[in-house]
Amino acid sequence: MHFAVIGPPLRGHYRPLSALAAELIARGHRATFIHHADAAGLVEADQAGFEAVGAGAPPLVGWTRPMARIKGVLGLSSVLDGMVRFTDMICRDGPAVIEWIGAEAVIVDQLEPAGALVADHVGLPFVSIANALPINREPGVPPPYVGWAHDPSPRGLKRNRGGWRVTDLLLRKVGKVIERNSTALGLAPRRCLEDCFSPNLQIAQIVPAIDFPRTQLPATFHYAGPFRRVRHEAFQLPPGDDRPLAYCSLGTLQGFRTGLFRKVAAACAKSNIKLLLSRGGALNRLGRLPGHPLVYDWVPQEAVLEHASLTICHGGMNTVLDSLAAGVPMIVMPLAFEQTAIAARMRHAGVAEVLHPRSSSSRIAETIARVMGTPSYRARARAVQQHIAGAGGVARAADLIEAMLRPGAAAVRPAGATTADVARGDAHGDSRSGNS
Repeated sequence: MHFAVIGPPLRGHYRPLSALAAELIARGHRATFIHHADAAGLVEADQAGFEAVGAGAPPLVGWTRPMARIKGVLGLSSVLDGMVRFTDMICRDGPAVIEWIGAEAVIVDQLEPAGALVADHVGLPFVSIANALPINREPGVPPPYVGWAHDPSPRGLKRNRGGWRVTDLLLRKVGKVIERNSTALGLAPRRCLEDCFSPNLQIAQIVPAIDFPRTQLPATFHYAGPFRRVRHEAFQLPPGDDRPLAYCSLGTLQGFRTGLFRKVAAACAKSNIKLLLSRGGALNRLGRLPGHPLVYDWVPQEAVLEHASLTICHGGMNTVLDSLAAGVPMIVMPLAFEQTAIAARMRHAGVAEVLHPRSSSSRIAETIARVMGTPSYRARARAVQQHIAGAGGVARAADLIEAMLRPGAAAVRPAGATTADVARGDAHGDSRSGNS
């Protein structure tokens, strides 16, 4: 099969999509990413193709650079204009490109509705991928952009309803571009992101143990765990320092936050633990930091985490998943977008403490001592590690996609599983839903 791959042009989304594309390519399939020409450098699957759309569109950096300074949920509104432009661009140019390359199916990120609209327009099957938190809506789960705790009480359900109403207001522009393009492409009217999910297969790269309890997921929804392919990267720490290691990363958009790095370094120095900082490619200079931490522009994150006792991060999905796949507990200091919601789920799972990014170095040091001195954080992180190990990851995702595309295939689900099995997975995990 030849798969077209469509998702937001951000490294945090292209990394798992690249892993999935690489897995499919290793099985004899083909994969071609479709987006703005500037996104070609984000593709990490060596043999994947890339086709550009939107000739003459403004450079991507004009959209991504301001995103690094957004704070809080209201900051979402400032990225929507770019999202709308991308959806228009792909809906306009995508059908011709998909037909020209001979794609036979489409892999679509949940956050780019154009992939679903174009797939339906040209009559191709598609799968929806939740690379970030699943945005499947249900009353018992707050929107994936707020840091609210799970609260199934009437008060909590009422708060969730209000949160979803606010979410709809924030996403009005997205709803309008979906409705406009569904009409232009000759499809039945669609008005929101959820209207663009695949009816045949939806896959998330988290596991139930770190999601809030759910009761209304469709039978076609599957938790697969992180999309990663085995890489033979190694990382060796400089010898001569046997102190426990804390790994700190703020992702690829937030590495300029020198003040936050400085506070983390001071806190680790007070706590007498070794610190390794990854700046995610940021070009700013950190200068001399307290405690003389190890500072890198980039590191092989999964390899570093094999040495770590603690992760201090912003709550980006890939860093969180890599930490838990290594059984490493966290301190999460969310900065923007869905990071507060991810942090809330990590607290619910008992694998992390959550701090405000304006917390003092003393407060961070106190939290380091609590997480590293309380065995339950490590124990729960290791329990989630086992759920991730059993979920199947990118190989399971590829299995599901291949099964969906077999002639006459019905909805794909694990043997003996029911919708309730999938929904029952809670913060403590469920062996059946963890493998669904």
